[in-house]
Amino acid sequence: MTYQPDSSRYQQIQYNRCGRSGVKLPAISLGLWHNFGGVDVPENCRAMIRHAFSSGITHFDLANNYGPPPGSAEENFGIILEKDFRPYRDEMIISTKAGYAMWEGPYGEWGSRKYLLSSLDQSLRRLKLDYVDIFYSHRPDPETPLEETMGALAQAVKQGKALYAGISNYPADKTKLAAKILRELGTPCLIHQPKYSMFERWVENGLLDVAEEEGMGVIAFSPLAQGLLTDRYLQGIPEGSRASKAHGFLKQKDITPEKLSKIKKLNDIAIARNQTLAQMAIVWLLKDNRVTSVLIGASSVDQLRNNLDALKNSVFSKEDLEKIEGVLR
Repeated sequence: MTYQPDSSRYQQIQYNRCGRSGVKLPAISLGLWHNFGGVDVPENCRAMIRHAFSSGITHFDLANNYGPPPGSAEENFGIILEKDFRPYRDEMIISTKAGYAMWEGPYGEWGSRKYLLSSLDQSLRRLKLDYVDIFYSHRPDPETPLEETMGALAQAVKQGKALYAGISNYPADKTKLAAKILRELGTPCLIHQPKYSMFERWVENGLLDVAEEEGMGVIAFSPLAQGLLTDRYLQGIPEGSRASKAHGFLKQKDITPEKLSKIKKLNDIAIARNQTLAQMAIVWLLKDNRVTSVLIGASSVDQLRNNLDALKNSVFSKEDLEKIEGVLR
């Protein structure tokens, strides 16, 4: 059956200007880091992307290595685009990245021109696209000159394989220098994608200021701290959760009694605001207008719907903010 998105989708979500660019992004964007790979159920992936677009989410974020296996999230998204979204391509912002390990040998990761441009060509083939809207350097490379890495992003834009350049996981000082190089190359840096949540606030120590000065947007990833900022861990570590598994970024040792105490106190504040802890954690990031969008993941349409409902209560009183800060300090 032909997919028909909701005709009222653009009235359902707020759009924020990305820095000083001409681009607006939805306040919540969908990331395909988890749950969209070759090990996942294709129809569930398709249902989530359809629901996201029908809800006004126009921005879909990928990277070359998303899966597992690496590359499979782009392949799956490309198949879904072909089936459902060809008529809507110009209504979508699709991004991808390169920087982490993707293939064997010395040219399969980091920030060389060789790796970045080869990776982008591979990503476009998997996505079945002529161009992506944003191409990111996924992480700074300590051994490659920043001029080479930024030069590769600028080249991708000038070749028409990307419309905009972005960076991810760059500290404030490297962000400032990267922005200067890109500006001199005639390809301003559109956006920075850092890890940012109530439990990971390094961006507040300079990066947000640099982004504002340089006119770039900020899109926060891991807003729920790998699931810690949800009701999942209120009673400890449940079987089957990310922290219970041997692989992955969230480890049992990360969930200390002190961290659990904070989660419970934050949950109480969220309940008093008539929202879930996850919803409060998402909109807490958007209280700062330098944050353009929050990048959420999802494992089901219901979870996606619940996270989108965060936008129904995005205003914080001074008292709310003081209580939250009191817990986080």
